[in-house]
Amino acid sequence: MLKFSNISKYYGDFLAVDNLSFEVKPGEIFGLLGVNGAGKTTTFRMIMGLLEPSSGQITLDGKPIDYSVTDELGFLTEERSLLLKLTVKEQAIYYGSLKSMKEKDILERLDYLLDKFNISQYKDKKIKELSKGNQQKIQFIMAIINKPKLLILDEPFSGLDPFNVELFKNEITEMASNGSMIIFSSHRMEHVELFCKKLVILKNGKSVLQGDLAEIKKSYRKMNIMVIGDINIDKIKEIDGVLSVSKNNLEYEIKIADEFVSDKVFKEVSKGKNVTKYSLEEPSLNEIFIEKVGETYEK
Repeated sequence: MLKFSNISKYYGDFLAVDNLSFEVKPGEIFGLLGVNGAGKTTTFRMIMGLLEPSSGQITLDGKPIDYSVTDELGFLTEERSLLLKLTVKEQAIYYGSLKSMKEKDILERLDYLLDKFNISQYKDKKIKELSKGNQQKIQFIMAIINKPKLLILDEPFSGLDPFNVELFKNEITEMASNGSMIIFSSHRMEHVELFCKKLVILKNGKSVLQGDLAEIKKSYRKMNIMVIGDINIDKIKEIDGVLSVSKNNLEYEIKIADEFVSDKVFKEVSKGKNVTKYSLEEPSLNEIFIEKVGETYEK
């Protein structure tokens, strides 16, 4: 288990991470979210042992993270971190050797992953000759070539088309099912909702929301009603507890303060004509994020 206990990190007088605590258990995919400058990168670097916390303790399976455990870690950074003049094979041997892997094992694992991601033909190609999407695949392969016990993924789907996003998703899910601990960060909230049962949202280095995603949504109270049909919008806006009404193509989105307002809305909607949809839905993680952080999570 990865355990973050009351971690703070200063850069001079600047507090980048403020008394942060969380746990990630084997088999969990944990969401770490926040806008630029929220403290995510500093947190990642402390987990990897690249930075020392100013206070608090980080442990992996009860032991402090140092060079004795870095062979069990994997990190896919948001920025490209490949050596462009090396071939894919040379990059794998270099990176795998840093993780104390034998060359025979590196090449066997590389062949397996290249085949899995449908890019075996690029094994002897220089990385600079690959497309951005294929470079992202290689970067992901480098992060998991050592079958890490703890894997950090920062914007792993950057530059990928939907087909390749699905390949990544399947691999990440498989790794978690095999016991890896995975910390996942993305500005695509639908991806976070798909993967993560637990998460923490950072703002100015401090946790502003943390816990089980299902419980977070339940406690948020606000909900959305989706309606397709000819309805009296003005009447619905007058209902106490209706926060807003908007229309996207043929569908109305009615935001309400809590689920108890839905009965009043339903009575009014039922007076309409050609109503083909009435759906009470939980708020999206994106809505919750915006309310807690005060801005969207866009690059």
